Amino acid sequence: MKLHYSKILLFYLPLNILAHNKNKSYITIHTPITTSRVLIECNVYIPNYDNDPDMNSVRENFHKKTEQRFHEYDKRMIKNRKKYKEQCDKEIQNIILKDKMEKSLAEKVEKCCLRCGCGLGCGVLPVWGLVSGLWYATWSQYVSAKVLEEGIKKGLEVGLIKVTEIVKVISSNVNEEPIIDVAKLVSSGYFTDEMTLFDIFKYINNNMCDIMMADKYAGYSLGITNISENPNLISLSYSTQATDVVKAVSQGKAAETIKLATTTSTLSSAIIASVVTILIIVLVMVIIYLILRYRRKKKMNKKLQYTKLLNQ
Repeated sequence: MKLHYSKILLFYLPLNILAHNKNKSYITIHTPITTSRVLIECNVYIPNYDNDPDMNSVRENFHKKTEQRFHEYDKRMIKNRKKYKEQCDKEIQNIILKDKMEKSLAEKVEKCCLRCGCGLGCGVLPVWGLVSGLWYATWSQYVSAKVLEEGIKKGLEVGLIKVTEIVKVISSNVNEEPIIDVAKLVSSGYFTDEMTLFDIFKYINNNMCDIMMADKYAGYSLGITNISENPNLISLSYSTQATDVVKAVSQGKAAETIKLATTTSTLSSAIIASVVTILIIVLVMVIIYLILRYRRKKKMNKKLQYTKLLNQ
């Protein structure tokens, strides 16, 4: 066993010498050669067909067609832009014209409402108030005159009856009574609202002499003359008849006042209603004017905002 170990060790030395000998020509070292087909980055963009006439012709045709298409596209775009610009200008003109018409119409309506309101408020209403005031003053005078006339008429009707009664008491030979027209006495202007029974006696005695001169009215005329010459006789002996005349005048005036009060109330209500109607119309006109003015200003503000946005 020891012999084999020694032989192995002796054999190791020649092997080591042979392995490290540089003069061995029969031993060739294998170096692998790999062919890489990876392109270099700078070679990617290098044209491979610069000298190829066919490729140059294709490339030129492509450039020409592309350039022609771009020119056609530019012409078409210019034409479309011009068309759209004309259409936009036309629409803008229509919008401006429409806006001017609306603005003009709104201004006309506003001015019309304002003029109507001012005309009614500053012209018609004062004139109507003046006319109504004059009419009311005239009507008041008419009512006063009418009331006085009716009171005098009623007092004369009662007073003539009382005159006949008193004359028959004083004169026993009264055969016939004269016919006295009450309307004529009223229109004479002699009697007032303070008329008395004695005033009737005095008027007949002084202003109806032509009638009293007749023979058939002699007894009646004598009684009238006696009372006219003795004014205290009525207050002493015929105070009741005198009081009846005064009451008749008051009752006649009161009745006519009540009669005309309804008419006066109706006419006053009509005047008040007309004035209120005019005031309402004026108020409505002013409200319409303010509403239209507010809407127009609101539209103008919106348009100004849109214009600012478009300019930005």
